[in-house]
Formats: sequence, structure tokens, C-alpha cells
Amino acid sequence: MFSIRDGALLRTCCSERLLMEPWGRDALRVRSTMQADFGQEHWALDAERPPGAADINIADGGDSASIRSGDILARIDPRGQISYYNAAGNLLLAEYMRLRLGNIQAGGGQIDQQAVSYFNSALKIHPRTFRAQAGGDYTLYMRFESNPGERIYGMGGYQHGFLDHKGCLLELAQRNSQVSVPFAVSSLGYGFLWNNPAIGYVSFGKNLTEWAAYSTRQLDYWVTAAPTPRRIVENYAKVTGTVPMMPEYGLGLWQSKLRYQTQDELLTVAREYWRCGIHLDVIVVDFFHWPKQGEYRFDLDYWPNPESMIAELEAHGTKLMVSIWPTIDKTSTHFEDMCARGLLVRTHRGIATTMDFLGDTVFLDATQSGGARLHLAAGQSELL
Repeated sequence: MFSIRDGALLRTCCSERLLMEPWGRDALRVRSTMQADFGQEHWALDAERPPGAADINIADGGDSASIRSGDILARIDPRGQISYYNAAGNLLLAEYMRLRLGNIQAGGGQIDQQAVSYFNSALKIHPRTFRAQAGGDYTLYMRFESNPGERIYGMGGYQHGFLDHKGCLLELAQRNSQVSVPFAVSSLGYGFLWNNPAIGYVSFGKNLTEWAAYSTRQLDYWVTAAPTPRRIVENYAKVTGTVPMMPEYGLGLWQSKLRYQTQDELLTVAREYWRCGIHLDVIVVDFFHWPKQGEYRFDLDYWPNPESMIAELEAHGTKLMVSIWPTIDKTSTHFEDMCARGLLVRTHRGIATTMDFLGDTVFLDATQSGGARLHLAAGQSELL
């Protein structure tokens, strides 16, 4: 049931493969799949596993095991339930399991119900639930026990108005004015990254914490333990990438509105700042400064001389920021070329339209393996 593979703990039981490996300081990466093996994608985590060894122990009989990475310890019992502990031995997080003990096989035999104190339930709820879909993907549910006194912070930007997400249901999806960053910092002393780039939700309920991905091939998450929120965030940054230092102008005064419609309107506002002796670091040109979506140029009827506008702004120490949309109008000059190169988001069926807004448009696919920078030159487009 348990084995060690390349410094990681592997559990194979029935149709599931579960892999737990050290991944950065005081942290573990956990993956589970119903496939023959794990996918090679690392998603938000660095492509290479950080150096470091784990302390792995497999019990006699091979029906339970533990793995320690610095200050975090994970124990897997004969039922497959995972519990996480900090360096002091305090329980941080445990999977939510509601099963009858008589239905669980351990080491080839029945668990002795008199010798263990597991919670015995007829609900038949497994913490890691994969529901097969046509085509090979799964709907995934990952459940943890809830501590009612816990406070949850992070998760990106939502509009519910609560700093503490405990008791909240959060959609895991990007929307206009909603940013989903599925990294949670717990007041109990752990950080948790849901490393599954799929639309879904998380419920930080009073009785249950549940993460869900509507379509995925495997479970993937990362968990760390540390005594302070700062250390938790530092551990997270070391395995996902540290934020580069903002340039000096980016830390100053920005001016934006919905929206500047002409070059004269923008310069009038900028000149008033300068006249009042207020240093303006950045001014933003928002959407529909272009003649058509997907053109990536100024509409010269309203912005007749962008070069001179930029030069005047730069002379006063003001940077120009231009909003770029990923929507490509089917009648734009770049649509056919982008379509031929496979740079556009594809639809499962029907016509290739992903947004009907002032024209039929298709989204640019900026997730391709080559990168996310679009180079437009001489009427050609290429994703670098």
C-alpha cells in the first residue's frame, strides 16, 4: 500500500494513487489521481522540486505512514485519512472522512473496531472524491474538517466585504472585478494552496471545508506550517515565485477613470495636475481607445498623435499605461492570422464566439506553453 518513490511517499489503494512529497521549507505537496500515473504539470508551483529531504516512516504491516518536511508532519492512517501537525505536535488540518469502519480494508484485512477510535459514520463520504466525466476528466471534491474558531485570510479579491473568509462560499474563477488566488492563510498556523487551475469553489463552512474543481485530471495542493503569517507567506513565495520590486513610478500617484475618450481630454487632466504642482506618476488609457477590438492601436480620430502625447507626459515624469483587452473581433485585421496560428480560445461546439460585446469576438489564448506575450509586426501575430 505504501512505498517510497524518489524521496516521496506513495500510497496505492484501489484505483487511487496518492503522492506526498517535500516541496520547499516546512511544506508538502500532495497529489492524487485515478489515472495510471500523475500529470507532469506544476501549475503555480516552480517547475523543479526544491531541494530537501523528508523523513518518511511506514508502519509495520504497511497500512499507515507519516512524512515530515521541516515543521510540518503528515500522518496517513489505514483508512487513507491525512492529518497535518506542526512542530509542536498540534493538529492543523485533517481530512473529512465519514465511513463505516467495517467497509475499510487495511493491510489485507478488516480493521479491528475495538482497537481504534475512528469516527464511525454511515454517510460514506470520502475526503478525496473523483466523479468521472465523459472524456476522461473528473469533478473533484476535497474535504477537510472545519475548526469553527479558525480564521481564513487571503484568496485574492472578492466583493463580499469580509476580511475573514470563514463561513464564506467563494467561487474559484476570474471575473471582471473578481480575482481568485486560491491561497489561504489560517490563524491556526498553516498556509494552503489549491494548485488546480480549474473553475470551482471553496466553502469555508462551520462544519466542513470543501474545495471543488469542476473539471480536472488530478488533485494537487500544497500545504505549509509556520509560527507566523509572515513565515507562511515567505514559504509560499519561495515555491511560487517572489514578486519583483515595483518600479518607483509604480508606487506613486495613479490617475484613471472610466474612461478618457480623447487625447485632448487625457492631456487636459494631466496638465491640471502639473499646474497644481502635483506629481502624477501614471495616467491610464482604458478600453475603447482602439478602432476595433483586436487592433491594438489608437483610433486616430480621437487620439491623433499618440507619440506627441507620450512625449509630453514623459517630459513631466508621467508614465502612460494602456489597457489591453484579450478580445479579438472577427473582422479585425489580426483575427485570421491568430486563428490560423491557434492563438485563440476554442469553443467545444458551435460558432467560435466567446464574447458578444460590440461585435463578435474571440478571446486570445495567453496560456500556451510558449508564453503570454503577443508580438504584432507587419500584420503578423505570434505568441512568444
